[in-house]
Amino acid sequence: MNIAIVFAGGSGVRMGSGIPKQFLTINGKPIIIYTLQLFQYHGRIDKIYLSVLDTYISYMQELIEEYRLKKVVKVIPGGATAQDSIYHALKAAESENPEDSIVLIHDGVRPFVSYEVISNNIESVEKYGNGITCTPCYETILISKDQTEVGQVPYRKETFAAQAPQSFYLKDIIAVHDAVRKSDGGYENMVDACTMIRSQGMKAHMVMGNRGNIKVTTPEDVYIFRSLLQYKEDEQAFGYGLTNRIETRMNRAMGKE
Repeated sequence: MNIAIVFAGGSGVRMGSGIPKQFLTINGKPIIIYTLQLFQYHGRIDKIYLSVLDTYISYMQELIEEYRLKKVVKVIPGGATAQDSIYHALKAAESENPEDSIVLIHDGVRPFVSYEVISNNIESVEKYGNGITCTPCYETILISKDQTEVGQVPYRKETFAAQAPQSFYLKDIIAVHDAVRKSDGGYENMVDACTMIRSQGMKAHMVMGNRGNIKVTTPEDVYIFRSLLQYKEDEQAFGYGLTNRIETRMNRAMGKE
């Protein structure tokens, strides 16, 4: 059983839109629907569990019916934090599915993860026990404890940005959540599942992600989202993406770049 755990309980404070960012309508469709459809149409995903703000559950149910998202089996109220929301969804999945089910934890405002990355996450769990989607960093990363003075500058070739999905066997990630919830700090500084499993001494295995897998958080991200949608539509209609890849390979072969 392969299950998508999609958390969309944010209030949209950084977006400043007045409504949660996951419900912003772009080109006639809420962002959360773009995300859910990735898992709805993926052949290896069997079920979707979704956590949202309690006040948006009825609206979300209407959207699920409107867009015929038949793989969404349950909508769960979100918690105080993103990790609480994820935990609630994981526990709901635990009550209805085998403990060796694979769960892909995904942010509701990452609507451009590729089908290949989803498949690779499942395969990574089957092979290594988990899968953490990431992409190489193309900018220099600085570490500063006081946000004033640069402390460390890691080698760029050794730095990666963690994304989603982050994937595990259901029983394993619930055990990690339970351990963290019982610890003194709880979810404090536990920004994602990768951080949590590393806090428990577990190895995390990397899955290379796609560069367009952005997280829509700020108004600037909405413009990027729209541009990516336009690119995707152009590629489907006219094959621009394929043409550009062919031209790039030809130029390289001819020594033009």
